[in-house]
Amino acid sequence: MKIKKGDTVHMLAGKDRGKQGRVIEARPRDGKVIVENLNVMKKHQKPRPIRDANRMGGTQIAPGGIIDRPMAVSVSNVMLVCPTCKLPTRVGYVFKDIKGEHVKIRVCKREGCGQEIDK
Repeated sequence: MKIKKGDTVHMLAGKDRGKQGRVIEARPRDGKVIVENLNVMKKHQKPRPIRDANRMGGTQIAPGGIIDRPMAVSVSNVMLVCPTCKLPTRVGYVFKDIKGEHVKIRVCKREGCGQEIDK
């Protein structure tokens, strides 16, 4: 998967098409990512006691109600935003020798940019 946690991505499909956000969590096994403040759904949650709250002097309860939670979106529906040219781009790889190690580095494939994404 060419998208990692902390990357800025551009939504290509869905109700948030055209918006940008930062990746909170990447799930390579499922081929999905969770993007901050995008693809937000409402979840009905019961009040529940907080685990290990006894140390703080009594049981505490997490509030219930309707909460907003960002849901996972398929990797095919997002595109990485290049930090140099600030445009959505496809991702390529370049192999470099850094301190005697063979390292794979992500690169912007946009014409005229070609800068490294991983610094």
